[in-house]
Amino acid sequence: MRWSNLFIPTLREDPADAEVISHRLLVRAGYIRQLTAGVYSLLPLAQRVRLKIVNIIRAEMNRIGAQEFLLPAIHPAEVWKESGRWEVMGDNMFRLKDRKGAEMGLGMTHEEIFTSIARHTLRSYRQLPQIWYQIQTKFRDEARPKSGLLRVREFTMKDAYSFDVDFAGLDKSFADQYHAYCAIFTRCGLQFTPVDASSGAMGGSKSTEFMVRTSAGEDLIVVCDACQYSANVEKATAKLEAFNDEGGLAQPEEFPTPGVRTIEDLINFPGGAAADRQIKTLVYALDGQLALVLMRGDHELNETKLGDATGALDIRPAHPEEIRAALGASAGSLGAVKVTPTTHKLITQIIADEALQGRRNMTTGANKDDHHLRGVEVARDLNVEKWANLRTVKAGEKCVNCEAPLEVFKAVEIGHIFKLGTKYSASMGADVLTAEGHNVPIVMGSYGIGVERVMVAAIELFHDEAGIVWPITIAPFEVIVTPVNVKDEALVAAAEKLYAELQAAGLEVLLDDRDERAGVKFNDADLIGVPYRVTVGKKIKESKVELFTRAARQSEDVALDAVVATLKAKLEAAKSHA
Repeated sequence: MRWSNLFIPTLREDPADAEVISHRLLVRAGYIRQLTAGVYSLLPLAQRVRLKIVNIIRAEMNRIGAQEFLLPAIHPAEVWKESGRWEVMGDNMFRLKDRKGAEMGLGMTHEEIFTSIARHTLRSYRQLPQIWYQIQTKFRDEARPKSGLLRVREFTMKDAYSFDVDFAGLDKSFADQYHAYCAIFTRCGLQFTPVDASSGAMGGSKSTEFMVRTSAGEDLIVVCDACQYSANVEKATAKLEAFNDEGGLAQPEEFPTPGVRTIEDLINFPGGAAADRQIKTLVYALDGQLALVLMRGDHELNETKLGDATGALDIRPAHPEEIRAALGASAGSLGAVKVTPTTHKLITQIIADEALQGRRNMTTGANKDDHHLRGVEVARDLNVEKWANLRTVKAGEKCVNCEAPLEVFKAVEIGHIFKLGTKYSASMGADVLTAEGHNVPIVMGSYGIGVERVMVAAIELFHDEAGIVWPITIAPFEVIVTPVNVKDEALVAAAEKLYAELQAAGLEVLLDDRDERAGVKFNDADLIGVPYRVTVGKKIKESKVELFTRAARQSEDVALDAVVATLKAKLEAAKSHA
């Protein structure tokens, strides 16, 4: 491909609205252009990268016996209502009506559609297992699209689905996908971490996210370097220090706390309590029903954990007027002592974090403005109905497995695999006969990769002040041939000959045939991230060219007749490490 024929609209300045490195470089290097908020056009360079990622995904999916489909992007509401997710997805799903008034939705994912096919075609255990996948456009009505391709409303996903007769089969399918994902991301040149994760609206018993560490990420990941424990902060646990509480009072004692509204206020109040001796009482609406959520004063609630623990799909903090109607006080003076669904009819349940189990001589709100209770004994004084891991793990806490200090860092999710179980097959009637003649729901798994997310993650990992540094396996071109002066016929002839030889050898080559200064060409080549640059300059008189390695930023002189062999060797070596 010749640069003069290729559409590469590079920019000399960073785009003003770019918030993260990948967004800045993708726009500046001529890979993408925004159409509207969260919707981007992929230009030729980006499409070349995308197709390379797709081909790697396809190869590894096929390697484990998966079969490729292409399903509709527009879905009738009925099939989503069968699974219960038409309501669950809320405003995240693009919804429309056809000319006859029928409700439709644009596919965010395809569990329902694949399950619909399965229930009409899979009848017997003899037809299982099946692994089906597609690589297709998905839609999400993202409330706050930002950061270029990181948070968008239209994107490409590889979504795969496994169908097994039992959970042992699901375990194998899940493991196969796990190893395929590791192979895919390794071949794409990424440094990644698989972590335990919440299944969220997808449901199921287990899920694993594949994360790339970057400051551009919106997820927080908890990792132990000592024993390799890893989890999304929405799932992570940590070992708590043991508390040896002193004996408390025979019953809670009320005391005035004028002006105390926060944990910090109570720490500094005369006769108050340290944060780890306070019980923080939060009021949440869980699917419209009010609940008390109890946390240690120095711990932070993770709302995803609260949803996982309760099964609630719609979670929000209660409004001030709801809190006062339920407990008779305002936030800052709330507590759960003597609160039951009988005495406080608006409160439907009390759920507490496991860190409060067995605690004594604690301090909490009295449900009376500007008053608190001291001497609270959790087992004696609180009517806790459910205990759960609700707190957010912090950096430096001890690993639950080996007690080494935990690290917490930002990351981007590039893939997510789920053990769905029978969530969709049971609700949608996808059953098969077992060998014993029993009719059972098909046991399913779901497995997704964000294709553009892989592209973005690679840039976030591999870039420098000059531009993108693509991993060799997904770079748009492997080599760029750059004659420094297109008015010099000898240089042009040598560059053209080398360009033809490299193409004949099977290399992906870009010839920069523009009538530009050498510095402009070099800067553009660095910006778009081609791994190797062959500069045809004054040393051509000695039958030599300069070979520049983009990642190492190192140059070497190579004999003209050795360029093809040298590059082939370098490419093979680079790809062998991917």
